[in-house]
Amino acid sequence: MSDNYIRLIPADKNWQPAPEAAASVAAYVTGLFSGSDDDVEEVSGEFYDEVTLIDAGENTTRITCPRCGGDISLEWFLGLVEEHGESIGDRDVTVPCCHETVPLDVLRYDWPVGFARFEVCAMNPTRDKYELDAAELTQVAALLGHPVLQILAHY
Repeated sequence: MSDNYIRLIPADKNWQPAPEAAASVAAYVTGLFSGSDDDVEEVSGEFYDEVTLIDAGENTTRITCPRCGGDISLEWFLGLVEEHGESIGDRDVTVPCCHETVPLDVLRYDWPVGFARFEVCAMNPTRDKYELDAAELTQVAALLGHPVLQILAHY
């Protein structure tokens, strides 16, 4: 069985909320999916010591270079993750296409990915509209005290 996730992260990859704000956001997101047909298995807030990759899982099928526009293989990217772990968000890398050095967070991913020191993650959310809409994201940002990005992941 595969799992779907909504991953909400601060727009600034180094920013972390107060624990109370994180708990408020988790409760709010849980409430968005409560009801007889709109359920979510788990909503959790996670603090990371380092900037961490917040990936889109199997949704990511293509990565391109911001310098030359060349394709970057997923195997190359997954090799970086395997070598350095998911705490690779502040890393500069030499891309295989043009051998330029670029920050990992400026590569172009076909599905949004992010880098953060905090996330709220909803596992297997179900409702007619899977992702959070603009008004819901605005409310999450207000509760958190910082603008947020939404990463939709499938594993």
